[in-house]
Amino acid sequence: MEFLLYGANGYTGKIIAEMAAEFGLKPTLAGRTESKVKPIAEELGFDYKIFSLDDQAATAAALEPFKVVLHAAGPFKYTAKPMMEACVATKTHYVDITGEIAIFEMAARFDKAAKAAGIMILPGGGFDVVPTDGMASFLKKELPDATHLQLAFASVGGGVSHGTASTMAEHLGEGGAIRKDGKITKVPMGHKAMTVPFWGKDLFTMTIPWGDVSTAYYSTGIPNIEVFTGVKPKSYKMIKWQKYFNWLLKTSLVRNYVKNQIKKKPAGPSQERRAKSQSLVWGKVWNDKGEEKTGRMITPEGYTLTAITSLKIVQKVLNGEAPVGFQTPSNAYGDLIMEVDGVQRELV
Repeated sequence: MEFLLYGANGYTGKIIAEMAAEFGLKPTLAGRTESKVKPIAEELGFDYKIFSLDDQAATAAALEPFKVVLHAAGPFKYTAKPMMEACVATKTHYVDITGEIAIFEMAARFDKAAKAAGIMILPGGGFDVVPTDGMASFLKKELPDATHLQLAFASVGGGVSHGTASTMAEHLGEGGAIRKDGKITKVPMGHKAMTVPFWGKDLFTMTIPWGDVSTAYYSTGIPNIEVFTGVKPKSYKMIKWQKYFNWLLKTSLVRNYVKNQIKKKPAGPSQERRAKSQSLVWGKVWNDKGEEKTGRMITPEGYTLTAITSLKIVQKVLNGEAPVGFQTPSNAYGDLIMEVDGVQRELV
């Protein structure tokens, strides 16, 4: 089964390309630079296409033969909109691996156009946000009248790719976000902190503007949402001072310096390191009566999980399972995360 994989030469894109055959899938690899995409295509025995999302006609022509595109080229603040527009124009289903709140909100605004075109638009098909979105929906079913949701995640033994780090650099100085009374609300980065009893260990966490601030609301209707991630207490103390320097962090001088430093580092964690790593997810909901439900989960390492879940979604689309309009992973595919080997989840 064929599909288009855009951003195949990126760290995560290459993992997806390498794993595709295990799912009975044959991607056509795509990106902007032939010298980067062609060697991967030749190594894996796949066709390839070269085009820039800045060229609307070329993008549409490339998408035309395919039923679905898996978009893996970030930062998505620059790449998601032209790809979504091309998908609407060519009636091509759209799946991506973003974790950016603004992209989820933009995708929601594409709902009407996607329905008119008869396509699905599903951002967040990877670690952002499949496991946390699954946890949110799972807990909502356990407590249907929940009014508050907290989610937390942490990586044990993993690392960060160039793409993830670059996306973080693009948002330096922009602070954090929560959902309060149904509305996304800006707050300082790390405005709250707590120790979370993950599966097997307690870890210190702080709030961050993770994608579920957007998606969990569409998946569950819960109006108050906070997302936390594991962080070292010493780092948290430094982050608490960040609000006084946000004006500086937003400058192109600082952001470009950080991105240049990122390029000097390895593209991402090695396959061996990923194999030894895992991700932890925790969630809690409560209602106005004070009743609460708590769950926790273990999953494969984040980049590995991203490849698995995004390919599972593409597989479902090619098998005719693609509800039209804007979708979250759990709205479209229910308990998708529990289809992944090695995932464990329990109520606590």
